[in-house]
Amino acid sequence: MNIDGIENGIVLDHIKAGKSMLVYQYLGLQNLNSPVALIQNCSSGKMGKKDIVKIAENIDLDLNVLGYIDPGITVNYIRDGKRVDKACLSLPETLKNVLNCKNPRCITSTEQELPQVFKKIEGKKRQYRCIYCDTIAKNDEFE
Repeated sequence: MNIDGIENGIVLDHIKAGKSMLVYQYLGLQNLNSPVALIQNCSSGKMGKKDIVKIAENIDLDLNVLGYIDPGITVNYIRDGKRVDKACLSLPETLKNVLNCKNPRCITSTEQELPQVFKKIEGKKRQYRCIYCDTIAKNDEFE
């Protein structure tokens, strides 16, 4: 299968196989008017299999969301068919409006206009704690 390159836009590479739909959903790519290509289960010498997302538009990406979904993602910015910049991600220290606190006593349950803010407490286990009530977030869809 051949997937053409893009002239201008962003290529998200080295996504763990099967995680490209999470990237699509959490970045809200379904709301774009420009083409978006999801390529799943590509062969990769480094990873075995990987996913790739190509966005034919330069948009502001939430790099914290991408880093939380998969800190191994590389973000390639393309202009005139050539890569002009590259960003490597890491697990973010703070997540805002990515996770939701499940504690019914948390202030975010009653004050819904408050942002859902979590701070990293354990990097290797990808654990985050709500800044309001100290509840540890459990979100298995990112694992």
